Amino acid sequence: MHMLGRKQVLRWSHRLHTSSRGNRFTLKMASAAVQALPTAQTTDMDQQQNNLPFKPRKLEELNFDNLTLRTLPLDTEEGGPVRQVEGACFSRVRPTSVSNPHLVVASPEALALLDVDPAQISRADFAAYFSGNKLLPGAEPAAHCYCGYQFGYFSGQLGDGAAMYLGEVVNSRGERWELQFKGAGKTPYSRQADGRKVLRSSLREFLCSEAMYHLGVPTTRAGTCVTSDTRVVRDVFYDGNAILEKATIITRIAPTFLRFGSFEIFKPVDSFTGRRGSSAGFETTMLPTLLHHTIRTYFPSIWASHDGDAIAAGVGVAPDGSGSPWPPPGGLEQEAKLQAMYVEWLAEVVRRTASLVAAWQGVGWCHGVLNTDNMSIVGVTLDYGPFGFLDRYEPDHICNGSDDSGRYDYKGQPSICRWNCEKLAEAVRTVLPETRGKRVVTETYEPVFRSTYLALMRRKLGLVTPVAAAAAALAGEDVAGGGSHMGATAATLGGDADATGDEALVSELLAVMEESGADFTNTFRCLSRFPVPEPETDPSSPEAVEAGGVLDYILTQVTDAATLAAAAGPRIPADNLHMLTMLAGKNPELLHQMGLTPQMLNAEMARLKRSEQLAKLSDADKQCRDRERWATWLALYGARLQRAVSAGSLDPAMRPAVMNSANPRFILRNWIAQQAIESAEKGDFSEVARVYALLRNPFSDANVDELLLDGNVQDSGKAAAPPAGPSDSGGAAAETGTSCSLPVYDGRPPRWASKLCVTCSS
Repeated sequence: MHMLGRKQVLRWSHRLHTSSRGNRFTLKMASAAVQALPTAQTTDMDQQQNNLPFKPRKLEELNFDNLTLRTLPLDTEEGGPVRQVEGACFSRVRPTSVSNPHLVVASPEALALLDVDPAQISRADFAAYFSGNKLLPGAEPAAHCYCGYQFGYFSGQLGDGAAMYLGEVVNSRGERWELQFKGAGKTPYSRQADGRKVLRSSLREFLCSEAMYHLGVPTTRAGTCVTSDTRVVRDVFYDGNAILEKATIITRIAPTFLRFGSFEIFKPVDSFTGRRGSSAGFETTMLPTLLHHTIRTYFPSIWASHDGDAIAAGVGVAPDGSGSPWPPPGGLEQEAKLQAMYVEWLAEVVRRTASLVAAWQGVGWCHGVLNTDNMSIVGVTLDYGPFGFLDRYEPDHICNGSDDSGRYDYKGQPSICRWNCEKLAEAVRTVLPETRGKRVVTETYEPVFRSTYLALMRRKLGLVTPVAAAAAALAGEDVAGGGSHMGATAATLGGDADATGDEALVSELLAVMEESGADFTNTFRCLSRFPVPEPETDPSSPEAVEAGGVLDYILTQVTDAATLAAAAGPRIPADNLHMLTMLAGKNPELLHQMGLTPQMLNAEMARLKRSEQLAKLSDADKQCRDRERWATWLALYGARLQRAVSAGSLDPAMRPAVMNSANPRFILRNWIAQQAIESAEKGDFSEVARVYALLRNPFSDANVDELLLDGNVQDSGKAAAPPAGPSDSGGAAAETGTSCSLPVYDGRPPRWASKLCVTCSS
């Protein structure tokens, strides 16, 4: 399945050379972060975009220019044992070879960012190059040293324990892309681990990286997934039942893999954990060097606007030992100029982060491990571990089975990422006063998140016709099939006169979705079929709320009373919960020592109460209540659409296409990923190819067979039904009904999917 035939190579070459389609995926990664921001908040990624043609190259011809490795301090010891690394940002390493590497799947689109000719994927030695068995000419493998807060506590040195920087490729369009292996063997930062990844986790990362890209969410990219006959030991559920799994390597691509934790290596001893940053004490020399490289390379407009070459001259010690430690030699005036540049840089990082989280919330995606070391400095989704898309809308959803406290649940992502931004401000306090840095976070984060999230939700609900989408439609472009899916901006969507009302409409929608247990993705997708009530029609009339069959369809996407009651139950057994609640009033310190807080207990008590209430509902009562609640919301929605048409801000004819370009049909649900993984672990990669083909077209209404054919999936036949779970005798179609057209990939998950658990080991 993974080899490209002659026709397939010609097809990919045509795509990569044709500006109308090729530009979409060669430039989309660079522009995605820009598209999710309000107009005044553009980033430097858009400066990488140009109309230069794609020039395919052989693997031996890639244009490596490893600027980061030349600029930042290097560990004096190469490779070697696991150790604390002081005074360095990188350590040189070598990939550990694997036995019989073979390609599972490749993304020609992502590899095109490096100028890799699609025909190269068919080379006999392609898997050897992308497993680390052979080194690409010009690559200089190294592991990055960083620290971080994990689940709220400072953990000291972390670093690339399973990842390796290979180098930076400057492509034929002048774009700089960092290339990285994940799972290529031990590094000085591997701690007690082996530096390997396995097939299941690697496939999840490959598929989700590319899925997020095609959804328009800023992300790192995945170029290849290569597995092997080398086996590693894994205890998947931490229960002592270890198994042997295939060592697997994925190739990741991003503008940079620098992260918040890159700046935390200078942290002094933490008062709570007693840990310190690996380069604490080096901050006056190393921090300016790291910061200036970051701004100059990845935020060039900020660097240029502040005349960075002049004001930063001589500040920070270069790898050769030249330069001066902080404060700058120019005195207070020089320091003030530098701090002004740092303020603008920090504000831009905060803006990108807030906009990124808004995009996650908009597609119902949970990161799972939002530690500071997993936060990208350029605002892209970084490190796909135990992630998950929402099935049923559940704001308390925890996608990481290792997250016992629920710190990284879906609803908490915006506040957690703001907290992480504050930690970044703390990390650079040597050169920018902490109070000033945190003021930047306070003034920037919430307004950007709120405006970006509201803009995205307005587009998902079709409340205003974006000017850009209308222009594309008039030009005859495929609005629903490509372009800036998450690119709605506050400026594009008009003023904020209706902001308060629209926020209330969205909040009420989510409340009804939670109460009824409605499928997040399918509910939003079907709303494009809800017609705008005619001007003289009462939007609350049965004719209006039942129009288009939307109400009836939504009621097929809700959860039955018993299942919802079970899902809503507390994560702590009821008897234990009551005991802990009593303990909290008598001995709060003991509660803290157990890793619990009063807020956590209150949340669990609220879950218990809701579960008990739901358990009293019969299915008939719930169905009646759900119909009433949804009819009420659809009446509010219809009235809002009427007002938008009357105000001239909405074109009803354009609305379905606009909504379908923001509300995906296909997402990487856990059960879909699991189905592909189970087949791949048996040596059958056809399901991986099918899923990948659909994820490349998440907004399409095309027939699935056509999408699979366009994705070059051979012998796919009809889409396979999901495997039966432990207690199931049938697939998803038999128990959930159909969605828009297909009862499988774009339908509700089968019941056995709720039993899937993804952990930090997954």
